[in-house]
Amino acid sequence: MINLEKLGYFLPQGHLFQNVNLQINSGDKVGLVGKNGAGKSTLLKILSGKLKASEGFVHLPKGTEIGYLTQDIKIDTDKCVFNFLNFSNERLNFIRTRLEEINSELVIRTDYESDSYLEMLNELSDLNYEFQVIDGFQWEEKITSTLLGLGFTNDDLQKSLNTFSGGWKMRAELARILVNEPDIILLDEPTNHLDIISIGWLETYLQKFDGAVIIISHDRLFLDNVTKRTLEISLAKVFDFPYAYSKYKEVRAEELDRLGQAKKQQEKEIKQTELLINKFRAKSSKASFAQSLIKKLEKTERIEVESDSVAKMKLTFPLSVHPGKWILELEGLGKSYGEKKLFKEIGITVGRGEKIALLGPNGVGKSTLLKAIMKEIDYTGIVAYGHNVNVTYFAQDQAEKLDVSKTVFDTVDDIAKGEMRKDLRSILGTFLFSGEDVDKKVSVLSGGERTRLALCQLLLSPSNFLILDEPTNHLDIQSKDVLKKALQSYQGTFVVVSHDREFLDGLTNRIWDIENQGLKIHHFSLKEYLDYKMNKSSSSIKFEKKETKVITKEKEVVIQKKTEAHKKIEKELKRIEEKISTIEQEIEEQTISIGQLDFSSGETHSDLLSAFELKKTALSILMSEWEEKMGEL
Repeated sequence: MINLEKLGYFLPQGHLFQNVNLQINSGDKVGLVGKNGAGKSTLLKILSGKLKASEGFVHLPKGTEIGYLTQDIKIDTDKCVFNFLNFSNERLNFIRTRLEEINSELVIRTDYESDSYLEMLNELSDLNYEFQVIDGFQWEEKITSTLLGLGFTNDDLQKSLNTFSGGWKMRAELARILVNEPDIILLDEPTNHLDIISIGWLETYLQKFDGAVIIISHDRLFLDNVTKRTLEISLAKVFDFPYAYSKYKEVRAEELDRLGQAKKQQEKEIKQTELLINKFRAKSSKASFAQSLIKKLEKTERIEVESDSVAKMKLTFPLSVHPGKWILELEGLGKSYGEKKLFKEIGITVGRGEKIALLGPNGVGKSTLLKAIMKEIDYTGIVAYGHNVNVTYFAQDQAEKLDVSKTVFDTVDDIAKGEMRKDLRSILGTFLFSGEDVDKKVSVLSGGERTRLALCQLLLSPSNFLILDEPTNHLDIQSKDVLKKALQSYQGTFVVVSHDREFLDGLTNRIWDIENQGLKIHHFSLKEYLDYKMNKSSSSIKFEKKETKVITKEKEVVIQKKTEAHKKIEKELKRIEEKISTIEQEIEEQTISIGQLDFSSGETHSDLLSAFELKKTALSILMSEWEEKMGEL
């Protein structure tokens, strides 16, 4: 389906990748991985046709349709959410419009016997048939079930898309791609703005999708559940592995280990060769031997190994002081925005050492609850901290709150106190800021780099109660693993909001779930919680689909019956017209024969004349039948 031939893309500082030769077939589910800045998003843009490759070719079959979800999506429309999808298919739009035009014209036209009228009837029949083939009668049902699966509610469907946040617009765009069922789906971080339930729904959809899928994602479990093949961009090359992400990492680690050993051996041989060259270069009797060694060294292809510096990163959250037995108490806590009530009458006590995951669909108030606990917003009820509790808060937009005019070093220097100031460069090195990186302005850092810098600030703020709102946003898989290990070893208490199942699995011992404006506490595992929520969600969606299907099926049956009756009448008309044509030809032949008869001989020729009259009568009957059928049509 997709053939890449010697594909390459270069920037002023060098190639992102070059000489890429690959084939991706229909049904392939591919994960595209690599370090930040390796060129993953660039490759997707080239495949989508949004960006031209510097060299090489992308070969696609003629008429291939591609659905491409980008991270920097921009949607500006006053259409409601439903109509944004409803009018997104050009062919369906054309068929619906043309059917309306034909039906309107048929009402006013009376030239039933004209060729143009019959052509219009044939076009009507063909369009109805095509509409049925491309699931036009199930189109509205498909839109509704997809939007519900991605987290929209029935009330959301008629709201203007411009009233939603960027994250919800991204969901609408993803839904638009899915309902149109392109041949190839390209997804750049599709789970960034989805909640856990919606991610599970998307996984199921993509697993059943017949076309090719290429995904960039920092969600390990999502990649493992959807993909069966992994492409890694590294050192300007693309490596192809026939495995999902976790298996690929194992195989790749073994491969890198072998390459590392080979590189050490090669460096040893190169060093020995250089010593021989220096030894014999000055001697005239050995000059030719030295030159041959030089040429051999120049032809040697140096082994390159990309080091996994993130894997070496170690992170620990320091505990300030030991608090009392209880950390936090909420009593009658509630929050509303106008008439919209997010939660009410929440009452709970958090004990020392609890590890809590705060979950729920987007928009139910998770971040708002954390802000209320931090007393950053107005609320009703009581929020009280326990004895010696020191809270550190990592907001969802923490990385964006950094002062962009400061350098990396100054950002942490402003926070650090006491002895920690002596080790700032070592601490920054742990967060992968080394050498000249520490003097970079925050304004030039990527999203992942800013998140790491914000986490570094968190490290320099000793606490015993952490509140973390989406701390894994913009972090790659390796960095999330490091953060998870740090939280697992943390001796304090924390509440974390995250949609990354791999990150949460085995991390917490409590689940808070905001549901129906209240807070439910679950003590079972994350997997059990997800199974419980998915069952509830799928039951709700199936009910909605069933209702929609009844309505759609009724319309479909009516139209199908009309189409079948239309075809039956057309078949009868064709049969009558063939008979009329045959009889007219026979009458014409008999007319010629009768004109040549000699009546002067006294013969009556009664048999021939009777047959001639019968033919004319039959023709008259057939013409009446034809008019009757045309009236029915």
